[in-house]
Amino acid sequence: MSTDETQSEDGEWGITGAPRLEVAGARALMILRPPAEGDEAELLRIHTTPEVMRWWGVPDEGFPWTDDTESTRLTIEVDGAVAGLIQFSEELEPKYRHATIDLFLDPVLRGRGLGTEAVRRVARYLIDEAGHHRITIDPATANAAAIRSYEKVGFRPVGVMRRYERDVGGDGWHDGLLMELLADE
Repeated sequence: MSTDETQSEDGEWGITGAPRLEVAGARALMILRPPAEGDEAELLRIHTTPEVMRWWGVPDEGFPWTDDTESTRLTIEVDGAVAGLIQFSEELEPKYRHATIDLFLDPVLRGRGLGTEAVRRVARYLIDEAGHHRITIDPATANAAAIRSYEKVGFRPVGVMRRYERDVGGDGWHDGLLMELLADE
């Protein structure tokens, strides 16, 4: 573990098995931590902004606690305030072992490199600590800002998944861009 990654004060990795990651930047202190009681109102507010709902859709009942039990979720905290959520899933079948990442960030914080840094931190954890050799992420092809952010981390396009995800409102489909990051690249 490097100096910019720390365990929680009690030495535990949290209920999800994911570490608390702290990153001090020139402009902000970012902490990635398991969601805590009290985070849900701010996470729900961010999730229901038009800019986030465009890609994530309407939050499911129980968000963020019970709607996606297969993912490990981390609250993105910036300068002591809830700023978004990043999650990862792991395929543990040895033949196909890899991980996936997804996130959303409060639209008022975009353009500061926070999403890029959060993805970089989780990817590093998944490679260095969890031992994954491959990580995928799948933004909508129209989400140019997300694609640029993921490219900065080192993700490369693999291909377009046509009609991959239903549009918000269910009126049609949009394409997704499958991107991957390999540990040795």
